[in-house]
Amino acid sequence: MLLSRRRRAALGTISVLAVGAMLAACSGGSSSSASSSADGEPSGSIQVLTWRTDLVQDGTFDTYVAAFKEKYPEVTEVKVEGITDYETEVKTRMNTSNYGDVLAIPNTVSGQQLADFFEPLGQQADLEKTYRWLADRSYDGVSYGIPVVGNVQGIVYNTKVFADAGITTSPTTPEEFLADLQAIKDNDPDVTPLYTNYKDGWPLTAWTYYRGGVSGDVDFVNELVKDDAPWSGDKDMAVIDGLLYDAVHDGLTEADPTTTNWETSKNLLGTGKIGVMLLGSWAIPQMQAAAVAAGNSAEDIGYMPFPTQVDGEFQAISAGDYNLGINVNSTNKVTARAWIDWFNNESGYSESQVGLSPLADGAVPAALQSFVDEVNLITLNPKPAGEEDLLNDIQKASELSMDTPDYRKTIIDEARAGSKTKEQIFEGLNTQWAQGIADVG
Repeated sequence: MLLSRRRRAALGTISVLAVGAMLAACSGGSSSSASSSADGEPSGSIQVLTWRTDLVQDGTFDTYVAAFKEKYPEVTEVKVEGITDYETEVKTRMNTSNYGDVLAIPNTVSGQQLADFFEPLGQQADLEKTYRWLADRSYDGVSYGIPVVGNVQGIVYNTKVFADAGITTSPTTPEEFLADLQAIKDNDPDVTPLYTNYKDGWPLTAWTYYRGGVSGDVDFVNELVKDDAPWSGDKDMAVIDGLLYDAVHDGLTEADPTTTNWETSKNLLGTGKIGVMLLGSWAIPQMQAAAVAAGNSAEDIGYMPFPTQVDGEFQAISAGDYNLGINVNSTNKVTARAWIDWFNNESGYSESQVGLSPLADGAVPAALQSFVDEVNLITLNPKPAGEEDLLNDIQKASELSMDTPDYRKTIIDEARAGSKTKEQIFEGLNTQWAQGIADVG
């Protein structure tokens, strides 16, 4: 078992699955060929944009494109483009009409903006008979995106590093987690206990998605719009960012965060040079593949829950990953929609990525079953009607976004320098957030 509902649980491993491909990606423009044929059958060419550059480079997307074209022989081409700084570059491209035919909807697109940039895919109530987690990319009852996979939020770690440090049970509190990181450092100073991926930045946004899971409160995110001090006491944001501050302050992270590298970090975790990284379940197969490529075992990669419990139980958030949408300017929307539906129903991507299926009746992958069985898996409530953009509005007004790495980079900088205490940092964040709420009204 990976974990258990006991106070302390045995650490476990996740068996390897074939690393599959993902959807999203093509070149930056919507230079599609002629639209689908008169009878509505998919044909011609489409462009697909993806953040999964690794799956473009290793040829996985080629396999998916070939299977799609085999099913739809009138499709002449599916161009796939992997984009490293996906959020920034795609947001820039969306200032024009040329941002592919199918793409993952950037996180910064608000609910009110969806119809300006993306084709409606159907009524949310109707699509929910088939798909899960549609609320994030729906507005006024209309869905503009469908997630490709569901993630659960835990911590990916190297099982051998933990075993060598004498750690055999999952930490249930931040204090126990920090003690485990210290034990790793004491056992082997050459191992980085916790890796932040500071330089690439985007992995720091993964810390945001433990919110709600710390407290087990499915309305936590919705209540943020009314909370003037979310970084206080034992509230979720204080616990999450407090853990980051303490790990950095105690010297349990990389020595020079300005030199971190995402692709290198996968090899370092797979070879036991890193203890843990706080990432969603989507990261598991990438770390497994890195371990195998280095001559180690996929079973060296394990997955544990965030180190907090509610009434003696671990809580873990399940949510959709990036949602695939169709460029409202696309000239081949029939083929673009066929790609989305085929990918979610026939590609097997979600299981290959050790994720939950976006299908309402989808099975849990075998490699994730023990984790799902041993935590209280919760899904956050959707935003109330009329408040779909309120959280984003407050983030903009406060200049404090939980969807970007900026403020966590500042936490890391100040924790390293000792320039501010954790309490001083949180006081500043609370002031900034409260002002954003006041400005939005």
